[in-house]
Amino acid sequence: MNSLPRGARILVTRPRHQAEALCRLIRERGGIAIRFPALEIKPMPRQQARQQILSHLDSFDWVLFISANAVNFALLANDGKITKPAGVRFAAIGRATAKALYQAGLDVDLLPESGFTSEALLAAAPLQNLHDASCLIVRGQGGRELLGDALRTRGANVTQLEIYRRQKPDADPGPLIRLLAEGQLQAAVVTSGEALQNLLEMLGDEASRRLLEVPLVVISDRLEGLAAARGFKVIAVSEPADAAIIETVTELINGEQRGRRIE
Repeated sequence: MNSLPRGARILVTRPRHQAEALCRLIRERGGIAIRFPALEIKPMPRQQARQQILSHLDSFDWVLFISANAVNFALLANDGKITKPAGVRFAAIGRATAKALYQAGLDVDLLPESGFTSEALLAAAPLQNLHDASCLIVRGQGGRELLGDALRTRGANVTQLEIYRRQKPDADPGPLIRLLAEGQLQAAVVTSGEALQNLLEMLGDEASRRLLEVPLVVISDRLEGLAAARGFKVIAVSEPADAAIIETVTELINGEQRGRRIE
């Protein structure tokens, strides 16, 4: 296992409840995790209509979970229990989502062989012909519309269940701004486009310009494109698992991976 330069400071922007595993891996490799959650995940207000849907999943042919948060907040909204009726198939958008379902005692009928995006899920053979199929998408408020729109064009009747919401945290950026001013940040990890936008807004113009010079690790080609458009100079794409992220961060800082350099 390769080590980070001792004391290397790595910015971790994951939501607070999802950051610990990555921070622990950074510490184990000799680095210092700088926690600055750039996204906060909150449950939607408790409503009987949401519980009604989650308690009667037998009215759907497919239930598609678009994140581990979708699984966990659906459980929270339904008193900690989801039942998978016979004949209803569950789809997970990626391995972390599938793991959350397994931990809840739920089988996964469809998991993309590679990738962890709506595009990867839509490429799966069972979702190609959905004439008159009833599909429930469990997701966050204001998420991408690609999945629902594509399923409708394939003949499905689609219901969207928004189970959590994202918001910009109310956090003091002062310590992070000082690290940037002193050139004391060796890499940053950002795992969503909304977190990227929030981070830059929270830092302000001057500190954001400094952050653009810091090597950035992201978890999708789409996010790489967003970061490049915002002006980041060096970007590396990792698989989304924490073990893969720390490996990419380590290789990038040690010069074993160049990342994409934006001219």
